[in-house]
Formats: sequence, structure tokens, C-alpha cells
Amino acid sequence: MKKINLIVLLFIGLVFVSCDKDFEELNSNPNNPTSVPAELLLGSMIRSTGNVMYSTFNGGDMGACWAQHFSKVQYNDEERYIPRESAIGNVWAVLYESVAADANAMYELAVLEENTVAQGAALTMKAYAFLLLTDLYGDIPFTEALQGATNISPVYDSQQTVYNGCLAILDDAISKLNPANGSLDSSQDIMYGGDVSKWRKFAASLKFRALMRMSGKDARPSEMQALVNSGLLFSSSADDANLVYLSDAPNANPIYESVVFGTRNEWKINSEIVERMDGTLGLPIDNRLPVMAQENADGVYRGKPSGIQGVPNNDYNYANVSPLGEFYLRPELPAVFLSYTELQFLLAEAAKKNYISGGDAAAAAYYQSGIESSFADNDGADIDAYYAGLIVYNSSTALEQIATQKWIALYSQGFEAWIEWKRTGYPDLDPAIDGAINEIPSRLTYPVIEQSLNAANYNAAVANMPGGDKLTTPIWWMN
Repeated sequence: MKKINLIVLLFIGLVFVSCDKDFEELNSNPNNPTSVPAELLLGSMIRSTGNVMYSTFNGGDMGACWAQHFSKVQYNDEERYIPRESAIGNVWAVLYESVAADANAMYELAVLEENTVAQGAALTMKAYAFLLLTDLYGDIPFTEALQGATNISPVYDSQQTVYNGCLAILDDAISKLNPANGSLDSSQDIMYGGDVSKWRKFAASLKFRALMRMSGKDARPSEMQALVNSGLLFSSSADDANLVYLSDAPNANPIYESVVFGTRNEWKINSEIVERMDGTLGLPIDNRLPVMAQENADGVYRGKPSGIQGVPNNDYNYANVSPLGEFYLRPELPAVFLSYTELQFLLAEAAKKNYISGGDAAAAAYYQSGIESSFADNDGADIDAYYAGLIVYNSSTALEQIATQKWIALYSQGFEAWIEWKRTGYPDLDPAIDGAINEIPSRLTYPVIEQSLNAANYNAAVANMPGGDKLTTPIWWMN
């Protein structure tokens, strides 16, 4: 009997050993792969970037309001330079975790797949995320970032280091984004539908923007001219780097989702932009205004100045300040990452400063092209008779003209409008009324969580900042 029991136990043991040997293979789920194709990360990365930029609580409150495109008739602490810590932390977290980190992962997967063009798209988005982060916050983790558990306390690098690194990343991206190297999955590429040539133009045009942004500290005219000569820059608005949203929440533009779907009507148009378009300042009537704003309850276009504690009141309330234009409240309003229109104004500035060839003649042509493109962007607004008076290119005031027209053209592109305004200083804007500080912010402060999770490196970064971790501390290319 004992012999029989021993045989049974040995048999059972062999069965379990055999089952255990093939357990992982037999129980693997074919619908839950351990790795994903690289291009499957692209769509969520683009969407995360668009959403964080166009959120009314991010690019609206801390971008469009600070650039004085938008104003608010209630809940306007952010407009008065009291930003929410949750919003500051959200921008940082999304750009690092959902964009830069995913771009890194996409690149590594694409290397394993030997998918060169997917590598190029990933590098472009990685550079975009880091450039936006450093333009918003200043010095940031870069060389030691995205290392996961191997380094949870990355050092902060100087903006100059970040810019130099991103320029190198974009050079690599431009090289890889050659249509001869393959194609992108059109179903995953929600920006360009798989058009590799347009991704290449995006990378090249983004590099030009970065070169212009740093030019006050480190001008590189030969690199700018090389990009112009390359033929790889945007050649029309058809090349714009846009995320076109869908018609229904939660896939609609975040501005629509807040203001229309969420019935948050406190976001209105700012008086600074209205008065530059309605003839108040002696400038030609600008037919983009009826696209950017709706009439108020009295049937006129009326903006509100930035700030003012205690609104709504008899002077500024929901009824007597113009709402944002219906065109800009569409659910399908694109999130603009970089446009042909903006590029034209950057080229105009570069020509005027002799970074690229052509001098005033080229600057005037780019300037006019930018204005015409902006009118086309604004639902094809009528441009007839606009070129008159102070709008005509004038060599002695050209830089102010170019920057001011670019500021108008960047309407609703909150972060980009604020970043470019703080670089150029045009138009001349007064700080918000009843502001918590007496100047328009130059940067976002670092998220509070950095003080606990990365304290040593945070403290070292703050020690290197003249003025410390404050909204008013200038970032590198502003000095």
C-alpha cells in the first residue's frame, strides 16, 4: 500500500512540475502584450500636450489672461497673479509624465523596431515638451530626467543646457523624419495623418522658433539661414502642427468644454486686444475682432482690463463684457502647437535683425504674409483696407509692429502668447489691476512637490536664480 501511495505522489509531483514549467506560456494573454508598437503612444502624447496647453485653468488663466487676450469677470485670482498650485503642478506633471516620458518610451520601442520615422516623431515631441517646460519654469531637470526608478532626484539643468540639448534632439529628428525612411501609421498620428514630410517641417520650424527664442542670449544666424535655405520650414498653413478636436466632450477642445459644455462663462475678452482692433487707439478697424469676440448685451464689443478685485460689479460683469467669439468656442477648435502664421512673424523679426538675409524688404514681406495668414486663420476675416496707417511696415518701428501683430495672431494660444510677449515686450501692457504683484509674471513657480521629493536639487536650482523661486524671476533668455 505504501508503494502504491508513493507512486501516486510521484505522479502528482510530475504533473505539477510539468504544469509549472509551461505555466507562463499556457496562461499568457494575447490581448495584453508586454510591449506595444511604438506608434501607439503617439496619439495620447499629442492629445495630452494639447489638453494641458488649452485647459482654461492652465493656458487660459496663466497664459491668455497674463498675455491680456482673455479677462475674467469672476474667479479671477489667477488673472491677478495668484495661480493655483494644482494647475502649476498639473502642467509640470503632464509635460514630464505624459509627454516627455512617453516620447522617450516611444523612441526606445521604435529603436527596437528599427522604425526610423517613429523615432523622429518621438524626438520632436520630446523636444517640444522640454522647450515648453523650460520656457514656463526656467531651469528644469533635463540631462538626468526620465530615468525612472534609477534616478528619482534628477538635477536641474540651466535653460541654456536644455536649449542646446533640444536643438541637438531636433537635428536628429529632422534627419530621421525623411519620407525615404518609411511611413507613420495614419490611424495613430492624430496631427498629420501619417505624413512624414509634414513632421519633418514641424521639427525644422520648431528648431527655428527655439533659435529665435534664445537669440537674445545666443544668436546663431548661420543655423537660422541654413533652415531657411533647407526648404524644410512650413510653406503654408496646411503644414501647421495642429490637433483638431472632435465635436463632443470629452474629446472636444478644452476651452469649449469649460466655457460652453461646463457653462463657465467667466472667461471674456480683454480690453487690451479690443482697443487695438476697434479703432480706439487710432489703428485701422480690424475685422478679426468679430471672430475673436461676441457683442455684449448692449450690442457692442467691450473688453475688461486685467485684474480688478471684487468683480462682477456694475462696471464689469457677465452681461456688459463681450464673451469669447463663437469661432473660438467651437468644440473642434484646434490646439495649435506651431503655425505657419507664427513662423512668418519669426522670420520677419529674423530678417529685420539680419539673422537671415533680405533685410527690410524680406522682413516686410514676411510681416505682410503673417498678417494675411492670421486673417485667413480667423475664419477668413475680411482684410480689405487693413493695410493703412500704422499697420504698414515701418523700418524704424518694425520690431514693435511685428511683435504686436504676432501677439494678436496668437489669440487663444495662451502659453505661447504669454511666452512670446515676455520675450519681445510688445505690445506695452500694464500689470493687472489689484494684482498680487506689481508686474506681469515671467515664469511659473516650481511645483511644491519638488521641494519634498527633490529637495536638494530644487534648493540648488533656486540658489542659482536671481530673486529665487518667484513668478517675477526672469528666465534665461529674458535677461
